[in-house]
Amino acid sequence: MKRIIVLLIAVLMVLSVFSGCKKSDEAKIVYWSMWNEAEPQGQAIARAAEAFTRETGIKIEINFNGRDIRMTLQPALDAGETIDIFDEDVDRVNSAWANYLLPLDQYIARTYSTTNGQPFNTVVNSAMMNIVRQLGGGSVKTIPYQPFVFTVMYNKDLFSRAGITTLPKTWNEFLDVCARLKAIDIHGITVDDAYMAALAGYCFSRIVGLEATMRMSANNDFSGPQVLRFGQIWENMARNGYVHPNAASNVWPAGQVNEFAQGRAAMYLNGTWLPNEIKGNAPNFNWGSFAFPAIDPAGDGIEANNIGAQCFGINKNTKYPEEAFQWVVWMTTGRWDEGLAMESLGIPMGNDSQWPRQLAEAKAVVDGTTKRLPWAAGMEDSADINAKIKTNFARLISGSINAQQFADAMRR
Repeated sequence: MKRIIVLLIAVLMVLSVFSGCKKSDEAKIVYWSMWNEAEPQGQAIARAAEAFTRETGIKIEINFNGRDIRMTLQPALDAGETIDIFDEDVDRVNSAWANYLLPLDQYIARTYSTTNGQPFNTVVNSAMMNIVRQLGGGSVKTIPYQPFVFTVMYNKDLFSRAGITTLPKTWNEFLDVCARLKAIDIHGITVDDAYMAALAGYCFSRIVGLEATMRMSANNDFSGPQVLRFGQIWENMARNGYVHPNAASNVWPAGQVNEFAQGRAAMYLNGTWLPNEIKGNAPNFNWGSFAFPAIDPAGDGIEANNIGAQCFGINKNTKYPEEAFQWVVWMTTGRWDEGLAMESLGIPMGNDSQWPRQLAEAKAVVDGTTKRLPWAAGMEDSADINAKIKTNFARLISGSINAQQFADAMRR
């Protein structure tokens, strides 16, 4: 009798193994992506999916939605359409589609074939994981990939020509950099209309801190002395010739393409996606980056930056949570994480993955960030405030109004 029981157990174990294999062989993960198929990210993801299927037997059906996913995903989820996994900006996924997210805490504590025997959550960027844990209310419900940091991108060749050997950490040091660049007939910085509010948000946070900056935006209250201070800073920048004269009228991407990429301005406040965006305009660009400088003691320092990522969210209604998370691990560690970073000139998620040389200096900014600024420090949360900043900032740096007139206009 005992031998029969042992044999039955053995048979059940074999059947279980084959059943597990069959599940993977038959699993098809439907993945809605924010990328277009022709983008570097889309191409890299498509190749990664083919390799994943060969390795695991799990099929990945990719629907390349592009940025239209912001409009198409919610109706599809509400209609119960089969969508196992989706991606988009980390803040948007954790807010707009939070009700559909599967908690992932148990999955991130496990080891996988590409994690070298270590738990997943120990081999990926801890700062990014902390962000999604906070956004998830203490639970990890999304996995970041392609992290970014909003930082000052600069032309290392122009800095070298100007004799600049130390990157600025304070506003006085930043002004010295601008003066050195002007001495070789190069404008210090430019901006496009798409990023004026982000530049303003960074400046305000450096003057009075993030919390006060967010209150300005939430209450549409620009009556404080920090607004005049901001106006004085940029009136002075423009008067001294440190701002490219086209900056006031630039419609994106004119500034980044015609001025920054062409070496007519040495600095541009933007995200680490910029090298990929303008690589065709400046294939030999020598990239550098540093955190936006500190301005006033009451404000935030260089430790405060807008860092974020795209992220994967797994639908809580998926039939294949294990397989879906295997795909997430595949894309955020090892060969395919690094490959995506190299092909798209982006930041990898894995701790051991190599960074593209164009973003080598951005790593210090990410690693040194201990305080997260939201996008534009809140200055784009309202369309009206965004428009008010763009209008009056453009007038300020064009010289058509002075600092006091800027402050008066922002109060209205």
